[in-house]
Amino acid sequence: MRKASVIIQARMGASRLPNKVLMPLAGKPVLEHVVRRCQHAQLVERVIVATTVDSKDIPIVNFVSGLNISVFCGAVNDVLDRYYQAARLFGIRHIVRITADCPIIDPDIIDRVIGEYFDTGADYATNTLKETYPDGEDVEVFSFDILSRAWNDAKIPSEREHVTPYIRKNDVFKKTNLVSKVDLSQHRWTLDEPRDYDKLSAIFDALYKEDIFFHMKDVLNFLSDHPEVDRINSDINRNEGYTKSLINDGGAS
Repeated sequence: MRKASVIIQARMGASRLPNKVLMPLAGKPVLEHVVRRCQHAQLVERVIVATTVDSKDIPIVNFVSGLNISVFCGAVNDVLDRYYQAARLFGIRHIVRITADCPIIDPDIIDRVIGEYFDTGADYATNTLKETYPDGEDVEVFSFDILSRAWNDAKIPSEREHVTPYIRKNDVFKKTNLVSKVDLSQHRWTLDEPRDYDKLSAIFDALYKEDIFFHMKDVLNFLSDHPEVDRINSDINRNEGYTKSLINDGGAS
């Protein structure tokens, strides 16, 4: 059974919600939930956290070291370089990109995207080319060879800050996209705003149990029964960070 390794990007200096990755959910930091959920995926070989050399991120280094997993410190804004250097250092051939603001990431969805990547022989597999999964269930898988090409050739700031835009836009790469049978893209389960934290706190307070992982269907059932929780952040646009980067480098259209 072929496996891939997860690199989780994490930093303390998020502009909209600073220090979010170490904020508590059900008594444990957001980042710990992300790490444990990635470790629970059957097709994940190892999990690495990639943070930055900024002194503000020392708490991440200290915390991750206590989880007994590897941590890499790299570029602050050039996240593409951070991924490349981390993968090169640890000898990773097949990379799963997960962001630290997704504490409800479902291990089953990670496995499905990894499986799609290996089964199709794609250079890049994801569930975000066509968005049919909740925001916060985003998974990307790609080879080190493809990451190296992007690292060498990507030039504009948005391609460096967000790791995969160069791959996604380049037709030379073979891509595959996992699509949900039901369009769930209207759901927002990521952590970028204070209201996101309020919603995630309510979900974790209701569903979290030690060493028992709740899944996407459990969250959907809970929100169906509690529509007032679902509405907490329903008006926030998806992919605001990437849109802002496009504007900054003049690439918005």
